Amino acid sequence: MRAVVQRVSRAAVRVDGAELGAIGRGLCVLLSVAPGDTAATAAHLADRVATLRIHSDSEGKMNLDAAAIGAAVLVVSQFTLHADTSRGHRPSFIGAGPPDLAATLCDAFAAQLRGRGLEVATGRFGAQMDVELVNDGPVTIVLSSGEPPWQADAG
Repeated sequence: MRAVVQRVSRAAVRVDGAELGAIGRGLCVLLSVAPGDTAATAAHLADRVATLRIHSDSEGKMNLDAAAIGAAVLVVSQFTLHADTSRGHRPSFIGAGPPDLAATLCDAFAAQLRGRGLEVATGRFGAQMDVELVNDGPVTIVLSSGEPPWQADAG
């Protein structure tokens, strides 16, 4: 799994102009699943996201996790995070998990965050979505359940 985690002052996701989910202060997580990922992978990555200390404390240092500030999380599935552009200009998405696995694990990821007491909003898996956010900082962290993307074998 791969996640792009952005600290936001607000974020929303829409499908066909209808708002499906919106949060105030918190995290916007763009999430992608790989073929070998499991429920345990989703749980581990969700725990990493929930415990990321990227929110400012009273001294302005990134020292607080989402629960400490009452943050919400917007989770948006985005298979394109597994794009491979090593062979030309058109990306290949062969590294992305099949839709049935990806949908299940995106739901499991969101459920794990809810189980930690976080408010979670989501998009609609497989839909053409419009994601709007205000990146606070900006702070953007890339997480991977396996090798960092820059070390992965390009095939």
